[in-house]
Amino acid sequence: MLATLRRIIEAVDKAPTLDAALSVLVRDVRLAIGADVCSVYLTDQERREHVLMATDGLPAGAVGRVRIALHRGLIGRTAERADIINLDDATTHPSYLAVTGNGEEPLHAFLGVPIIQHRKVLGVLVLRQRAPRRFADDEVTFVVTLAVQLAAAIAIARTTGELADLQSGPRLPTRYLKGIAAAPGVGTGTAYVVYPPADLDAVPDKPVTDPDAEIVAFRAAVGGVAKDIAGLAERLADALRGEDQALFEAWRLMLESETFVAETIARIRAGNWAQGALRDTVAELLAEFDRIDDPYLRERGADVRDLGCQVLLRLQRGAPMRTAFPAQTLLVGDEISAMQLAAVPRDSLAGIVSRRGSASSHVAILARGMGVPAALGVLELPVSRLEGRPMIVDGYRGRVYMQPSAAVVTEYRRLAEEERAFSAELETLRHLPAETIDGFTLPLYLNTGLVLEQRPLGMDESAGVGLYRTELPFMVRDRFPGEETQLRDYRRVLETFAPRPVTLRTLDVGGDKQLPYFPVAESNPFLGWRGIRITRDHPEIFMTQVRAMLRAAIGLDNMQLLLPMITSVDELDDALTLIQRACDELAHEGHAVRLPPVGVMVEVPAAVYQADLLARRVSFLSVGTNDLTQYLLAVDRNNARVAALYDEFHPALLRALLQVVEGARAHGREVSICGELAGDPRATPILLGMGVHSLSMGAGSLLRVKGVLRSISRARAKEVLGRALLCESGACVHRLAMALLEEIGLGSLVRPGR
Repeated sequence: MLATLRRIIEAVDKAPTLDAALSVLVRDVRLAIGADVCSVYLTDQERREHVLMATDGLPAGAVGRVRIALHRGLIGRTAERADIINLDDATTHPSYLAVTGNGEEPLHAFLGVPIIQHRKVLGVLVLRQRAPRRFADDEVTFVVTLAVQLAAAIAIARTTGELADLQSGPRLPTRYLKGIAAAPGVGTGTAYVVYPPADLDAVPDKPVTDPDAEIVAFRAAVGGVAKDIAGLAERLADALRGEDQALFEAWRLMLESETFVAETIARIRAGNWAQGALRDTVAELLAEFDRIDDPYLRERGADVRDLGCQVLLRLQRGAPMRTAFPAQTLLVGDEISAMQLAAVPRDSLAGIVSRRGSASSHVAILARGMGVPAALGVLELPVSRLEGRPMIVDGYRGRVYMQPSAAVVTEYRRLAEEERAFSAELETLRHLPAETIDGFTLPLYLNTGLVLEQRPLGMDESAGVGLYRTELPFMVRDRFPGEETQLRDYRRVLETFAPRPVTLRTLDVGGDKQLPYFPVAESNPFLGWRGIRITRDHPEIFMTQVRAMLRAAIGLDNMQLLLPMITSVDELDDALTLIQRACDELAHEGHAVRLPPVGVMVEVPAAVYQADLLARRVSFLSVGTNDLTQYLLAVDRNNARVAALYDEFHPALLRALLQVVEGARAHGREVSICGELAGDPRATPILLGMGVHSLSMGAGSLLRVKGVLRSISRARAKEVLGRALLCESGACVHRLAMALLEEIGLGSLVRPGR
């Protein structure tokens, strides 16, 4: 049966339409099983009925005409239970429903298999036989496998409107697809589908006949892409500032790096042509990035692949980037690169939708910085069928509407207008203090990772930098940067924000966060060798970085030092010893250094339960809610299949945060929240009620969080926290938080007009 199964699956996949796929399926399954009837019923939730959409063995006129109400008959029972029903004589079952006029009266044996995708029943695949008999286990598993394959085809047909065209009667109301809400806002426009500009994987090996000519062509291609990047940076100069503009500098460093250029040239000289050499260089870099667990850094692998594709495109055709876009462009793709996003003129870009991607990808970070709504990780997105179609993206809830009805378009245009008006109101909060209505100040800091000469976005509104990631400057180089190089990087960010405080996090790499020049192979990268664990094994790396940080702060004294991935007191004690040693060494060398405030990043459950012990040894605690939520709930937050389980409002996380605050309070230490939760306006009252001392977030969240902060009192926040701690589910906390925002007139901070 395995060969038959493969043949049927291939036939279904090749069918040009859902109607054709269903016809092939029912015919071939009936023959393979030897049943008298094979039928497919699809569930119409709007009309609350199951509709016969295809059959082999029943009269052709029954298709589209036979409709069974939800929860009625064995079809309804199969769908309701979302489970298999296998009966040797269906007519004796209490749920049996005789349907006259379709030839079912003499049928006894019944096998009903639900067609399910993402826990939602789409229909039922049914086999019938006149003689009583129970279908064998191998027959059941055969049908179950085909039902899984059919579910994907039905889901795509439903989203593109094909299913509605097949069903009789008025067209069904517009449905939407669900993905990850990556950047807030509402965008309406025309789908512009982007594809990889060149296929690196398809490049063959080819002996080189003139290595020098190949090298010249390769360097010219690299130079052409560098020129394109410079042009994009200039075009977006007004739309992006600071850390977002720094992306272009990061691309340039990657493109001109020793690994990218010299390794490719070495491969050319070894005998491969430029395209094959480039392919192998990019593949090697991607393998190293894929082993990285940190979502922010792992996404840089997509940047490397995109740069490689751009270079390959110039090698193959010398073609420039595409420049013609719809007036309101919804950028759609299987996976959208940051360069494809940057190529669209800002005044034409209405939204971003992709099948893959996460809220921590570079595209999502850029989208939030540019104020462009985005829904990523939309697994059911039929990318190849969307070019030129009208679409709507709801970046607040991660929803994407295919061919929306006039009513849906009108409603979302109204909501978009309300959002624009509300954003104008938020602008009035600029330069106002971040304080509650009873005068309590809660500092709002900025999360950033690369600061150039430009003033970073959000700099004027923030109280400083609550989290400066030092990893990216390491990632875009070919070797560990020396003390002097790091000194210049850290001095720049400290001077930019002086006299406001800047919290520099020490290097968080190793094992699951590999650098190209520091590879580590591990069987379980999620729980691997990283962060402070490297400190104990390679103190020379840590000491060089700490020395650079201490020297960078001379005369400014606005630096705080943050230690990542602490899981035990021993790890912390070792790190503190090294920091003191670095300070003593520099003082002995004649540098006027001072020991800065040192903090611990709480991002694993072990640190939560030792918060009091850790707080006794350091000046402050900083909670990384992204990783802490991920570890507490055992959910990969970048996996779209389990994204719904990742919930920063989960009661377990609230209790963990409260325990951290209480542990720190016992020793008079401050607690900062620096994950995505800090920038979520819904969480502001809860965190304020807990007694956290500061929040650190992306630039796009500063005014929204400030708006909530200036609309409540600490007493009210503590009341909300008390009610939240009584909740037994994240959904309950969500409802409570949204109810408060609606009550104080700030519901549009999260969902405009809803």
